[in-house]
Amino acid sequence: MSRLYKSLQVGLSAYRDRRFEGTQEEYEECLRTSTTVYVGNLSFYTTEEQIMELFSKVGEVTRVIIGLDKGRLTPCGFCFVVYGTREDADSSVNVLGGSILDERPIRVDIDWGFVEGRQFGRGKSGGQVRDEYRTDFDVGRGGYGKIVQSELHSQSGGGAGGDGPETPVATYQSKKRGRGGDDDYEKG
Repeated sequence: MSRLYKSLQVGLSAYRDRRFEGTQEEYEECLRTSTTVYVGNLSFYTTEEQIMELFSKVGEVTRVIIGLDKGRLTPCGFCFVVYGTREDADSSVNVLGGSILDERPIRVDIDWGFVEGRQFGRGKSGGQVRDEYRTDFDVGRGGYGKIVQSELHSQSGGGAGGDGPETPVATYQSKKRGRGGDDDYEKG
């Protein structure tokens, strides 16, 4: 039975939150004992009730914290779910990681723990960093990424219209870290 139990335990993620204010050892200890999971790739329209309904299927949820755009205070595609036990948090990673919520595959990882202020996006525009650079049109995440939206807005003179999405995407790709216009940027 202990073999089965060990196989259900979640390993430590290679991701390191650069804003964690402790040592690597302290960070790893927090990950080993945390009852909090990070949920990513959410639609901006997913509600707290939907998250509570899904995540309660694998254990007792004590709190859901929706990630917010720090400027607009609107959802920006992630949340934290806090469970009563580590076992329930591990179960959510094993069972719900990759599942579909609001027609989107969600990412579920053990998090070191929620502290006030972490609910806000870290991107320059207030949302998530990944949404700054996204060049695809994603209805569930507000359309184009912030850089493309800005270029579309400036090309159209501030209103709707413009030359279409190809121009700002190609322009952005050529500016992105020295990449040429023929190089592929992250898709999907």
